[in-house]
Amino acid sequence: MGFVINDALLLDAGTAASGLTLEEQQRIRYVVLSHLHLDHIKELPALAVNLGGLIDHQIVVAGLQSILNGLKAHIFNNIVLPDFFVLPTPRRPIFRELALEPHRPHMFGELKITAIPVDHSVPSVGFIVEDGQSSWVLSGDTYATEALWVRAAALSNLKMACIETSFPDEMTELAQTSKHLTPRLLAREFDKLKNPHLPLYAYHLKPAFRERIIDQLAALDLPTLDVLHEGQVITL
Repeated sequence: MGFVINDALLLDAGTAASGLTLEEQQRIRYVVLSHLHLDHIKELPALAVNLGGLIDHQIVVAGLQSILNGLKAHIFNNIVLPDFFVLPTPRRPIFRELALEPHRPHMFGELKITAIPVDHSVPSVGFIVEDGQSSWVLSGDTYATEALWVRAAALSNLKMACIETSFPDEMTELAQTSKHLTPRLLAREFDKLKNPHLPLYAYHLKPAFRERIIDQLAALDLPTLDVLHEGQVITL
């Protein structure tokens, strides 16, 4: 799972290497993480390995402090993998950490990103992304949540919402336990934005249930709804 923005920023790093050419990887300057689950961080190590010795700039890895602590304790711990927050040299490692403060905007080049805590099984955030002219909202992995939609609904230039939809409706109990959404739950969350004409994209569909989820999404009365696919390019 991952979103490339303006060629230079990754929101999550589940496909940081396999989804990008080596040339595209070299353009990445920022990686902003929503949470510590493997499908959102798993190719961050490959990014470091691939780019070692190829780039002159450091890559800023941003996330909640608990996410950064988890990366160092469980991934870049010199047991599972080398610590690329101190390699190749402590004075200039490949990765440079930046702790995100929830609800506070942070600048990444020309992009302003605000991390808003959501309701997931581990500390997790959704994002509001702004470039001065337009904005969009990404749910991250979440169950029903409130603060993210309140913040997004207040934006006059909101152009798009991306909302996770992990399980089909008949697995609502599992979705609630694991803190994910179903098509019906997506519709309820989208309604909180109070903008029925806003382009809406469902993502994070579990592969085993993808076709079933797509059928259920199509049955919703949401004319602006589409399903994101790997490699899709969206211009706001």
